[in-house]
Amino acid sequence: MKIRTALCATLAVLTACAGTSAAAPTSSTGPDRAALKAAVEGVREAGVPGLYAEVRAFGGGVGDAGRTWRGASGVADLGTGRPVRPDMRHRVGSVTKTFTAVAVMQQTERGRIRLDDPIGDHLPALVPGERGRKITVRMLLNNTSGIPDYIPYAFPSLQEFPAPTAAQSLDDNRFRTFRPPELIALGLAAPPVGEPGAATGVYSNTNYLLLGQLLEHVTGTTAEEYITRHVIARAGLRNTEFPSGTRIDGPHSRMYEALYGVLDPPRDYSVYDMSWTGTGAALVSTTEDLNRFYAELLDGGLVNRRSLTEMQRTIPVRALDGSTIQYGLGLHKVTVPGCGTFWGHDGTVWGARTMSLTRADGKRQMSVGINLERWNRPDSSGQPQHHPIDDALSTLYRTAMCTTTPEPSS
Repeated sequence: MKIRTALCATLAVLTACAGTSAAAPTSSTGPDRAALKAAVEGVREAGVPGLYAEVRAFGGGVGDAGRTWRGASGVADLGTGRPVRPDMRHRVGSVTKTFTAVAVMQQTERGRIRLDDPIGDHLPALVPGERGRKITVRMLLNNTSGIPDYIPYAFPSLQEFPAPTAAQSLDDNRFRTFRPPELIALGLAAPPVGEPGAATGVYSNTNYLLLGQLLEHVTGTTAEEYITRHVIARAGLRNTEFPSGTRIDGPHSRMYEALYGVLDPPRDYSVYDMSWTGTGAALVSTTEDLNRFYAELLDGGLVNRRSLTEMQRTIPVRALDGSTIQYGLGLHKVTVPGCGTFWGHDGTVWGARTMSLTRADGKRQMSVGINLERWNRPDSSGQPQHHPIDDALSTLYRTAMCTTTPEPSS
């Protein structure tokens, strides 16, 4: 069966989880520190080994002086009991896609790429023939190319879920180095998931590996190097990087993968060759850096206003969990009742989950990382079931984005 992510713990269904109970912002924009601390503890108590978060609140627009809350709860290592810290580095998964999209938009501003260029004009060997003529750069960015995800083919044992052997590919690929063309070929060889330019897209990591190859083609350097120099450095991020090996440099947590009960106890995959996901999901970062990145992006510091408008032009896209999300060019749009519209991305890799959202007016930011993934156990039919962690994460996200406390009077 198709492996689905946890209900009400992903960005795709955040609005449904928030519901109408989300508190509207008060006249003060200060985060409710006591409520945030309680919400973070609630996620740990629900079963997550450790998590770290940063919430920023601003009195005006992005870049104005604001108030920041950082918190962490639980352990980074179940064996030693080493505690997590708010500044720990973390594999942020598909949040990487926004970085890659920014790099592509920078190249459109320089005239090296046009959004409606057929990808076959740039990469004819990778996407030949009619497909290369029909699929455009824009379709890769907004997931309307119709190219399926390569992951079920690079990790074939996942197709055996819920059998105990479903995790075998995770171990087989731990130290394997993939080349992007190899993974792209797997996606292109699979049956298409839609027609190029369809009104509703289908989320696919293959699209973002192709964008990485496009960046390499037009810049003359690797996509990772270009993104490092022109996106990460330009945003002033000090703890964000593409890993150079299988280990994360600097303070970090172990990362525990449960694979919906197949791995019991959950297995640590913090040491892993991330070539399996590259420009789609390989970045390491911190919650502080992610908030800084999205603040810079939405304030026009990384791309111009015309490019940002294109990035925020959304269409419905079917996510990997089967739900429908509003997706632009490397950006999710999330509207939370009572709180407003947020922009950002979520991400998962083996053993780690990340959520980073910034309100459209720039007055509230939230980034959260947790060191457990796919905790939902299946029922007799193999369908992953709701878990208390889902509710606890929904409460944390709602508290971080919506709950405020008045500043004490002077």
